[in-house]
Amino acid sequence: MSNPDELLVALSAAVESERSNQMSLTVVVGGAVITGRLAPEAVWRERVAEVLKDSDRLGPFSDVFADAPGGDRPVRDEAPTHLHFHLARILQGSLGIPETGGMYRVAIKDVSAWTVGDLSYFDQ
Repeated sequence: MSNPDELLVALSAAVESERSNQMSLTVVVGGAVITGRLAPEAVWRERVAEVLKDSDRLGPFSDVFADAPGGDRPVRDEAPTHLHFHLARILQGSLGIPETGGMYRVAIKDVSAWTVGDLSYFDQ
């Protein structure tokens, strides 16, 4: 979207203000379907930093995520520009990649479609 969807921006702002990761969302970005729970940026950064810190190879990069602008909780005077997904999957056919869920950051302006809720596939 060249002009970000105002409703999606408002939804992201509500997630940021509540510091909750209980809002499930599915988006289409560049043809990929991503589904999962939204998290506030500070919470998302903290979790990514924790995961990286535990890695022998990627540990040095954890500081990039741990050093959130504005300290523990970023102060925002403007509308959010990104969605921060926690426990998210890229849907590909009957698979969710990764199975356990990942951490994704998506530019709101790049979202071409979205729906509230977490889509899941079940093998039957």
